[in-house]
Amino acid sequence: MHEDLLQPFLLEHAGVRGALVRLGPAWRTVAARQDHAAPIREVLGQALAASALLTAHVKLQGALSLEFKSAGSLRLLFAECTDAGRVRGLARLAEDAEASARDVLDLAAQPQAVLAITLGGVDSGQRYQGLIDVRQPALAQVLEDYFRQSEQLPTRIVLAADADVAAGLLLQQLPGGSVQDDDAWPRVGHLTDTLTATELLRLSAAQVLRRLYHEESPRLFAPRALGFGCSCSQARVEAMLRALGRDEVEAALAARAGEIEVICEFCAARYTLDAVDAERVLAAAPNAPASSTPH
Repeated sequence: MHEDLLQPFLLEHAGVRGALVRLGPAWRTVAARQDHAAPIREVLGQALAASALLTAHVKLQGALSLEFKSAGSLRLLFAECTDAGRVRGLARLAEDAEASARDVLDLAAQPQAVLAITLGGVDSGQRYQGLIDVRQPALAQVLEDYFRQSEQLPTRIVLAADADVAAGLLLQQLPGGSVQDDDAWPRVGHLTDTLTATELLRLSAAQVLRRLYHEESPRLFAPRALGFGCSCSQARVEAMLRALGRDEVEAALAARAGEIEVICEFCAARYTLDAVDAERVLAAAPNAPASSTPH
C-alpha cells in the first residue's frame, strides 16, 4: 500500500470532484515530535490530513495552512501543506488542559474558537486568508461550513486519524451545474455515509474509491507524493530576532549566559546564536513585526 499520497479523482457522470489523502510515515513523524494524549493526537492528525486535502483543487504557490485558535483547553491547532507536498503540524494546549484532553474533540466547546485557512506565504508575496467562527464539534464539519459560507460550494469531508495513519476524503460538487442529474449529489453523499473510519484508515485510496463509487465510474488522476517537511531556517530565526528588537534580544542573552537557543516546534531543529551573532542580526535592516502564527 502506498502511503503519504494525495489521490485526486473525478466522478464525471455525477459532476463531483474529489481527493483522498493518506499519511503514514509523514503523520507518524509529526506525532512522534509531540507528546500528546490520544484525543489531541487524533484531532492533530485530522488537521494534517485536511491541510493536504484542501490543496487538491487549488493553484498553490507557497503553502495552505489551517489554524484553529481558542481561549479554551486547545489553544492552537496548526497544520500546513506546501506546494511541494511537505506537511507539518502542531497542537498547543493550555497549561492545565491535559486532564480534560477529551474535550478537544468538541471544537465548538472551545471558547472564542476560530479557524483560519491561509493560502500563499511570505516567500510567494501573495496571501489569501479566510476566517470562520467554529460552530461545529468536528473539524470536518467546520471545514464544510467554511466552504458553504465562503465558497458557496457543496462540500463533503471525512477525516480520521489514529496512531499510525491520518486520512481524509474530500468531495465537491462541480460548479456550473453541468450535470443534469438532481439526484447525483445526494446519491454520492449517501454512498459516502457508508464509509467507516476503519476503512478510511486501513484501505488504500483505490480500494476506498472502488468500494464507495464503483457504479459512478471514478476517474483517477496522477497521485501526488507527500512527506514531512519543515520550512524553518537560520534566516527565519534571525528575522524573528530582528522583529523582537534589541531590548528583548539583549535581555534573552543576559538571561541565558550570552547565548540564545531557538528550537523549532515542528522539527526540533536547534539554532544557537551568541552575542556576536546577535549583534550582526540586529545591525541588519529590520524586518516586519513578528507574527504569533508558526512559520
